[in-house]
Amino acid sequence: MTELRVRVEDAQGAVSEHRLDASLPCWIGRERGCAIVLPSDAISRRHVCIEHAAGQWRARDASANGTWIDYEKITLQTRAFAPPISLQVGPYRLQLSAAATPANDAPLSATDAPVALRKRIHRLVIDRLDLVRLDRAKMSADVLLPEVKKALQEICDGLGEELPDKAVRARLVTELCDEVLGLGPLEGLLADPAVSEIMVVDAETIFAERAGRIARTPLRFTDDDAVRAVIERIVTPLGRRIDESTPLVDARLADGSRVNAVIPPLARRGPCITIRKFSGAPISIDKLVEIGSLDRRIARFLTRGVRARRNIVVSGGTGSGKTTLLNVLSAAVPAHERIVTIEDAAELRLDQPHVVALEARPPNLEGRGEVTIRDLVKNALRMRPDRIVVGECRGGEAIDMLQAMNTGHEGSMTTTHANSPKEAIARLETLCLMAGLDLPLRAIRAQLATSIHLIVQQTRYADGSRRVSCISEVRGIDEAGELQLSDIFCFEPFAAAGERVHGEFRATGYLPACIDSFVQLGLVDDGAFL
Repeated sequence: MTELRVRVEDAQGAVSEHRLDASLPCWIGRERGCAIVLPSDAISRRHVCIEHAAGQWRARDASANGTWIDYEKITLQTRAFAPPISLQVGPYRLQLSAAATPANDAPLSATDAPVALRKRIHRLVIDRLDLVRLDRAKMSADVLLPEVKKALQEICDGLGEELPDKAVRARLVTELCDEVLGLGPLEGLLADPAVSEIMVVDAETIFAERAGRIARTPLRFTDDDAVRAVIERIVTPLGRRIDESTPLVDARLADGSRVNAVIPPLARRGPCITIRKFSGAPISIDKLVEIGSLDRRIARFLTRGVRARRNIVVSGGTGSGKTTLLNVLSAAVPAHERIVTIEDAAELRLDQPHVVALEARPPNLEGRGEVTIRDLVKNALRMRPDRIVVGECRGGEAIDMLQAMNTGHEGSMTTTHANSPKEAIARLETLCLMAGLDLPLRAIRAQLATSIHLIVQQTRYADGSRRVSCISEVRGIDEAGELQLSDIFCFEPFAAAGERVHGEFRATGYLPACIDSFVQLGLVDDGAFL
């Protein structure tokens, strides 16, 4: 294990020493979830992160006031360095050094503290502060934090030889503060902008996705009760519940991140949590071009398609980036139009001034009060929308969405789970049959043919990259009653297996019917149809 040793000196000359596990991102800032907390208004909540990966050290600046390495300001967001170095963070000077710790002589980290000991400390702090009876709803975390932290420090200091290392003791206090008042070991992952998804399999197994790659982290909860407490802390403010009668729940965090939780008896290994993080900064279509998710021609074509009021379905597998692309496409809707968005858990974020955001609601404790996506789609038709954007069609609301697209709400968009445009059509047919209207399949296909113009296929490749792999136009129905699709653009990968996926976006040569509407609306202004 590589150990990061940090000597912190403040403006008054007071010195503190820290020893951190370099296998984890080490955040420095004034927020209580940081590995090193620097209490100063000149320090950002998450000021700078020190990372060690693939044998290289990097400092990632996320502050408002800047960070200096050896008296030189970090001008890029991330900078590589070789310890030992001097780091200036606000009024604090930090001396960083690194050392490899032999495996048989590794110091005990807070995460490696015995579970029985963590449970005992947790129980002692609850008993001391009577947290069970305390009404947390009337007390903010800022009020509770000093009391909890003080109690934890006193308890840990009293353990003597059981926790001899001061650095481990300080880290344990921070971790248990998060567990008692926050989201435990998930706090650091939620604060890390490189993490896009967090997966808690059980109390001792936590995975995280970075840059499309999923890897196990060394983090863990104290026990199943701690995981259950975190779930309760997420769902209770939203008026939702999770118990043996309702063992699974969908919710969201204050920042908009989507949460799914499942508890026993459905989750056999213990309570599990999946968090799809909400991106703090909206992604633009230019950013997608920059990272290689699509090329400039496809970006131009899709933007024109939205402005020309083409009905678009974004298709793809789980985690392929469907919602991200839907959000990007929605940004191309003109500002003067009235948009109604409908989602199961709110993820879309549109910047236009005239947006009505609707969210489905589960039943209450008595099993009443449920409002489904289908209910909201039907209601949206009475709200005089110019466009309707449904986060995902997964049931009978598909038929209502198609009718909306075909009755004066052109330019509407939605997503669905499928692995190709052809499979997306088949899935939409199935979802329409689930509406219970007893319609013949040919009638449903006729509705699809006149309602949907473009299907945009999103694919997540083996290296974790996400790309638009195909754009198809729905041409109509042939004599056999089958829907006809024609590909407009495709992505052709050519990298060998196991390597990073490389390839090229190419136009198939098919000229879509929507080109006529591009010309009529004056969207083709550079001589390029595609």
